[in-house]
Amino acid sequence: MDLIEVFLTAGFWAAMIRIACPLILGTLGELICERAGVLNLGIEGIMTAGAMAGWMWVYQGGDLWGGVLFAAFVGAAFGLMHSGFTVYLGLSQHVAGIGLTMFASALSFFTFRMLLPSSTTPPKIQPFQQIKVPGLSDLPFVGDAFLNHTPLTYATFLAVPAVIWVLYRTPVGLAVRMAGENPVAVEAQGIDVLAVRCGAVMAGSALMAVGGAYLTMSAFDAFYFGMVNGRGWICVALVIFASWRPGKALLGALLFAGLDALQVRAQQFAGGAIPYQFFLMLPYLLSIAAMVVMARKARYPKALLVPYRRGERH
Repeated sequence: MDLIEVFLTAGFWAAMIRIACPLILGTLGELICERAGVLNLGIEGIMTAGAMAGWMWVYQGGDLWGGVLFAAFVGAAFGLMHSGFTVYLGLSQHVAGIGLTMFASALSFFTFRMLLPSSTTPPKIQPFQQIKVPGLSDLPFVGDAFLNHTPLTYATFLAVPAVIWVLYRTPVGLAVRMAGENPVAVEAQGIDVLAVRCGAVMAGSALMAVGGAYLTMSAFDAFYFGMVNGRGWICVALVIFASWRPGKALLGALLFAGLDALQVRAQQFAGGAIPYQFFLMLPYLLSIAAMVVMARKARYPKALLVPYRRGERH
């Protein structure tokens, strides 16, 4: 089988979907924050905290969906912290976000070591199991590729239309979008801009944390240091690639995941003739190239990175 035939295997498409899910959730979360006018560079740390929190909940005897909710709660708490610095105090969103990433990551590792001080290998949990769609999962190719995944995987893809509906079909979504475009107009309607931005950052951070929890509760069955492995930064880039649109964010996440799944298989075909590091960097190089092309046409929220203070007129 040559490299072209990889695209005709169900395993490749199934792997692409699994790799894409944490990216989809993280990108949706970052997109919500930025549509409200707040850049959240704490995403890498929030995803790490969500991965640890969800896994620890289940490891301590909780149920899987309870672990997802607990991860979302932890993410929202970090989102509230980020909002306190950037929305209410008007501090630099870059500095606050990077500081939050460092704090959340360090706190996650510290908590893990405090609760499991003698652990030398990552303990395992029973993660979400694959479920079959009756009458469809047994279909040749399609069933194995797209209809034989975990419940959290299906929930991830359902989150995309849900976010689209909220952002573009509800008054809450309109307030969020206007808080990132023209916060003065939001205030003129008697709506608290700071509360809208804070709520958006908390909701977005909750999604980021669930994206991290997907790694420990659906993709894998353990938590270990460095497992997020830069996915948060990829999500920030995917928001730009998507021009701040949820539908395009889904396509961007699938594109990166496809490249990542392909590079693993390309290493096997190379047979060691090419250093494996070359294949590892390919998805990132191609994603950067795609982002540069798309960013030239992107229309970013006008009030992104701009602190808002009540009563001010810009």
